[in-house]
Amino acid sequence: MKGIVFTEFLEMVENEFGYEVVDYIIDNSDLESGGVYTSIGTYHHSEVVQLLMNLSEKVEMDPGALLKTFGKYLFDTFTRAYPMFFEAEDNAFGFLDSIDRHIHVEVLKLYPDATLPRFETQVSDDDVMTMIYKSERKMGALAEGLIEKAMEYYNTPYILSKELMNEDGSMVKFVIEKK
Repeated sequence: MKGIVFTEFLEMVENEFGYEVVDYIIDNSDLESGGVYTSIGTYHHSEVVQLLMNLSEKVEMDPGALLKTFGKYLFDTFTRAYPMFFEAEDNAFGFLDSIDRHIHVEVLKLYPDATLPRFETQVSDDDVMTMIYKSERKMGALAEGLIEKAMEYYNTPYILSKELMNEDGSMVKFVIEKK
């Protein structure tokens, strides 16, 4: 997993819960990296899972809710770091549809070792999009936060539903309906 996910996660934790909580979750995790991350480095995704679970325990919040919040936070990071991806589309469905077809292609040019989630999209009419998230990392809640923030970014009122497509959470179906 690319280091930007780790650096932004720890920044979000510091902003939301304070530096002491960052220290706590790092100190209470068994991290191969020692909790030292660079945005361009690559780290095993189990480290962010450990950090998330220790955060959940420390702040007494559901890990899924925390991961969804992080997805929204990460979206804001991406809009600042990669504005061209967001300016290339004028609506939320166009942007969401471009993730696998365009954005991830460009990310892989920069970081060929990146292991990215897959998103299969289908627009059944102009008002309903189905997105299938696939990843061995099982972070559908992160994808949910990113989707919600994309809809807000493009000022599109919506209703979002999700369905686990398998028990382990490696495939999640999202249905986004414009209001």
